[in-house]
Amino acid sequence: MAQAQTHTRPTALAVWLIVAGAVGWWAAFQLTVEKFHLLADPDAIASCDFSVLVQCTANLDSWQGSVFGFPNPILGLTGWVAPVVVGAAILAGARFARWFWLAFDAGLLFAFLFVAWLIVQSIYVLGTLCPWCMVTWIVTIPTFYAVTLHILRSGILPAPAQVRRTADTLMGWVPLLAVLSYALIAVLAQARLNVLGSLF
Repeated sequence: MAQAQTHTRPTALAVWLIVAGAVGWWAAFQLTVEKFHLLADPDAIASCDFSVLVQCTANLDSWQGSVFGFPNPILGLTGWVAPVVVGAAILAGARFARWFWLAFDAGLLFAFLFVAWLIVQSIYVLGTLCPWCMVTWIVTIPTFYAVTLHILRSGILPAPAQVRRTADTLMGWVPLLAVLSYALIAVLAQARLNVLGSLF
């Protein structure tokens, strides 16, 4: 027997999806513009190139920056529209079917894993920290946490009652979970790239 769903109108989540989607889309747009500039003039210096360590060019020009045969920011230009639309629809009173939430979360899982891979590549292979890429990391991580916890706590993704209660509790701790994730990235970047040493 299917579990009854709760939290069917998650207003706070909806607002976050709109904000995160807008921020992520803007970061993808900026990276796309920088890629166009570099294609038009390979000798151009991107506006987000601040140093050898903090720059966009190395990431955009690398094979990691075009994993699927086209610049990664194009994924962001298309993908970040979805959270904005879903968030706005929730605020307008829409209620989505189970398959929709599961598909939406699957997309966010892909984004989360892709971002995690890009973080590793950026820190351990390219040796750079791309500003607009980091903006994408900042919004992708908590968005995945929040949506996954929502579908667990609401029964959209079938789970034991204890798991649902835990997910409901953790929902209020998503900001802390995100900060801890950022801290882990910062520690890895510092250990590998000596970020503080290059700044001071």
